[in-house]
Amino acid sequence: MTTGAKVDLYPGQRKTSKAVATISKGTGRVRINNVPAELVRPEVAKELVLTPLTLVGEMRNRVDINVQVAGGGFMGQAFASAVAISRALTGDVKGDKDPREHPFPKSAREEIRRKLMEYDRHFLAGDHRQSESKKFGGPGARRRKQKSYR
Repeated sequence: MTTGAKVDLYPGQRKTSKAVATISKGTGRVRINNVPAELVRPEVAKELVLTPLTLVGEMRNRVDINVQVAGGGFMGQAFASAVAISRALTGDVKGDKDPREHPFPKSAREEIRRKLMEYDRHFLAGDHRQSESKKFGGPGARRRKQKSYR
């Protein structure tokens, strides 16, 4: 990443996992917490993280993406990373303003956006579902101690 340059941050979240991606011109390197995305384990999480990049195709070799992710479990982190990568590729910034110094032109970003929406809209919209909080009178959100009136 170049120093002094203004960089846009692209957030993604799922449950309690939060990811932030940055994108720059490069050779196709994707790093998650400074580890190449190809080395992410388990395999299911790796597939989920790399899905937006496989949909983009050859364009992925023109950019480097760096993702910092924290919180939650491995699948939540994988989905949050996938959302952040998708938003970085399409240049989705809050407030519908145009991103600064994005490596792709607007026409290419629109095409990427169309492909991602066609595949799964949650890669751009995110997934709002949260775990329900625990209530009193039982061990979890809904489960209660059994009653017997015999």
